[in-house]
Amino acid sequence: MKRLLAVLIISFMLASTVSAQEVGGINFSDQMTISGKNMVLNGAGLRKKAFIKVYACGLYLNEKSSDANAIINADDPMAIRLVITTGLVSKEKMQSAMTEGFEASTNGNQAALQSQIDAFNKCFSDEIVKEDEFLMTYVPGTGVVVSKNGTEKGVIQGLDFKKALFGIWLGDKPADDDLKEDMI
Repeated sequence: MKRLLAVLIISFMLASTVSAQEVGGINFSDQMTISGKNMVLNGAGLRKKAFIKVYACGLYLNEKSSDANAIINADDPMAIRLVITTGLVSKEKMQSAMTEGFEASTNGNQAALQSQIDAFNKCFSDEIVKEDEFLMTYVPGTGVVVSKNGTEKGVIQGLDFKKALFGIWLGDKPADDDLKEDMI
């Protein structure tokens, strides 16, 4: 019994010291505060294109979930942290990739969200360099708050927009199947 208790205590201590997940040289904290609530890192992974590591991406939720559709449709605080891992990403490439992502996420039915998508893409209008960090935080009643390197770039309202945005990574036609799997 004492041995079992000692093993449990050591296991708990080791588990509590793990405070981050490293992905492609980027550390993702195991927690993040959104609207005064502690969120947990659900998962993180790399977006790769033609064997190039484009960015590392982490998903933060109220509680861990492996149900992509439930995450997409939830009207709960959540965030995606995206960190550029190559110098090959330009603002034009990022905007183009996001536009393609919205097309896939909405099955080509993005017309109703076009003004919100345009506003979102403006958040990527500054030069993009390696290690730039984008945080896309959904706050119910406010919308998606987009920041770059800690500076707010815009707020895009609407739960439908949030669903389309999170669908880029978690939907039926994700930007990267392996990244989706890593995030959920």
